[in-house]
Amino acid sequence: MKSKKIICFAIIFVNLIGIPSINIFAEDSPSLNVDAKAAVLLEPTTGKVILEQDAHNKLPPASITKVMTMLLIYEAVDQGKIKWDDMVTVSEHAANMGGSQVYLEVFEQQTVRDLIKSIAIASANDAAVAMAEFLAGSEEGFVLKMNEKAKQLGMKNTNFVNACGLDAEGHLTTAYDIALMSQELISRYPEVLELTSIWMDTIIHDTARGKEEFGLANTNKMLRSYSGTTGLKTGSTGDALFCISATAEREELNLVAVILGSPSSATRFNEARKLLDYGFANYAVSQGEEAGIPKGEIRVYKGEVDSVQVVIKEQISIVIPKGNHVTLESEIQLLDALSAPIEKGTKAGEVIYSFEGREVGRSDLIVSENVEKASLGHMMQRLLFNWL
Repeated sequence: MKSKKIICFAIIFVNLIGIPSINIFAEDSPSLNVDAKAAVLLEPTTGKVILEQDAHNKLPPASITKVMTMLLIYEAVDQGKIKWDDMVTVSEHAANMGGSQVYLEVFEQQTVRDLIKSIAIASANDAAVAMAEFLAGSEEGFVLKMNEKAKQLGMKNTNFVNACGLDAEGHLTTAYDIALMSQELISRYPEVLELTSIWMDTIIHDTARGKEEFGLANTNKMLRSYSGTTGLKTGSTGDALFCISATAEREELNLVAVILGSPSSATRFNEARKLLDYGFANYAVSQGEEAGIPKGEIRVYKGEVDSVQVVIKEQISIVIPKGNHVTLESEIQLLDALSAPIEKGTKAGEVIYSFEGREVGRSDLIVSENVEKASLGHMMQRLLFNWL
C-alpha cells in the first residue's frame, strides 16, 4: 500500500548528559593532519564517518587483516559450525608462517578458544592460518570466504590474499573498508573486546617435550596509555609500515580509529589518539524516544476496530554534537491502512529523525495490539450504522 507522510516537527531537545546512539555530524568534517597514508574515524553504531584522510586509497593492511579472520571465526561459532573447545591440529604450513607467532609446532593441537586468544592478543600468524585451515580446509579456501564476506560488507576496495596479513602482491584494502569490518566484528560479537583488551595472558603448548606455558603480550600499547581503549588490532610489515584499528569507549560513546601506513609504531598510536580525542571531545551519546511511545494511529480494513495505535518498536541511540542541547525533527511515515487480521508488532511505518535537514536515524512503528477480522454480522452492522 502507498505510504503517507505525517511530518511532526515535534522538535525534540536532546540534552547532553553523557547517556546512550542516531548520528549528527557536520557536513564538512574538519581535516586533521594525520601522519599516515590513510585514516578514518568512524562511529560504529551508525556507521557514520566523522573524520577521514585518503580513506579509500588501497594499501597493505598488515595484521589488521586478522579482524576479518576473527570475524569469520566468531561467525562460524555463532552458526554452530565449530565450537570453542574444538581441537585444531597445526599443519606444517601454519607452523612455518613466521612473523608474529606463538610458535605452534607441526601436529600440535590447540583449542579454537586458545587460537583466537593468540590471534587477538599476540597477533599470531601461525594461529590465524591454523584456524583458516580448520574452517575452510586450506588457507586458500579461507581467503575465498574472506573476500566473499568483504563484498557482503560493502568493502569495495579490498582484496585479501592470505589470512594473517603478511605482505603479498594484491593483498590490499583501505582505511574505510577496515573501519567497516571492525564495525561488523565489534557490533555483532562485542565479546571479542574481552579478548582484545587483555594485556597479558598465557596458552599451554602440549608437545612431545611435555606441557609448556607460553606468554601472550598484547601488541596494542594503547591499552596502557589511552583511557577507554578496548582493542582492536595492530599491524606492521615492511610494505604496510605501522597500522592500527583502534577501538575505544567513553561514557557509552564507541569509536573506531583506523591508521594505515604510519612511519613508526609510536606515531600510529599517537595519530589514533588524535582521532579518538577529536571524537570524544566533540560528540556525546543520548537516547531517542523510548520503545512503546505512541506515534499515532493507522486505519484498519475489515477489522473489529476502524483504527489501531502504532508505537515505537525500539529505542534508538543518537550520537550528537556536544553543547547545551540539540534540536531534532521527527517525521512519521505510515501505510495508508492495514487489513485485518493484524498481529501485535506488525510493522506499520517508520519514524525518521533529522537534524538540520539530514536524516540521523529511524525506528520502526508497529501495531500496539492484535486486531481480529470483523465477522459478517459486525461488518453489516457497521455498514448500517454508516448508512444511517
